[in-house]
Amino acid sequence: MNCIIVDDEPLAREAIQMLIDQTNGLHLIGSFNGTGLVGKFLASHNVDLIFLDIQMPGINGIDFARNIPKESFVIFTTAFSEFATDSYEVDAIDYLIKPVKLERFQKAVDKARTYSKLLKVDYTNNNIEGVAEDYFFIKADRKIFKIYFDDILFIEGLKDYVVVHTQNQKLITAMNIKTIYDQLPKNSFVRVSKSYVINSKHIESVDNNTVYIGENEIPIGNTYRDFFFSEFVTKRILSR
Repeated sequence: MNCIIVDDEPLAREAIQMLIDQTNGLHLIGSFNGTGLVGKFLASHNVDLIFLDIQMPGINGIDFARNIPKESFVIFTTAFSEFATDSYEVDAIDYLIKPVKLERFQKAVDKARTYSKLLKVDYTNNNIEGVAEDYFFIKADRKIFKIYFDDILFIEGLKDYVVVHTQNQKLITAMNIKTIYDQLPKNSFVRVSKSYVINSKHIESVDNNTVYIGENEIPIGNTYRDFFFSEFVTKRILSR
């Protein structure tokens, strides 16, 4: 994957470059100290992955990410954890806190690589075929899959697609996340951010900003937090 680094701190750029050098399949083709020249670079180069800082002079990383080409994935690299929720509102692949450890870095890259391969398949004509009492059919990868609601862990919006994460597989189709959410039973499924719908039956734990489902950490968006906690957490807490 061709990648670039965008960070105003020289030492931070060096640290990310060292991680890139230790990760198979990454090819660094540019390093920038701000977002000013990146737009022109993206217009003339094939960039698969951008390691993007958030707090920088001029346009910050969050605002810049709103306008990058759909073909490029973003992994945020920042020293501040408070921007995590905002990062997923712009379809970021992952959010890494500095100093970034190699294992965590490579996990984020593996996710980007997996999604890159998925999106190379033509999903243009895929959609939900029909919804029954406890399952629906969805077109994905030139097949029609039967998916039981109970098997869905969560659904992730990714650019112009949704990824349905089940206990055994990931299925991707060209669809707006609102479209699929509107067809799911609201007693079990709840939208927790712009990019995520979760199956409440699979929640293992929550904190103020995150839902934990297995090894997955699902960010809770500010817009959706109050409804999620009032309807799916607070009402169901056992009291003395």
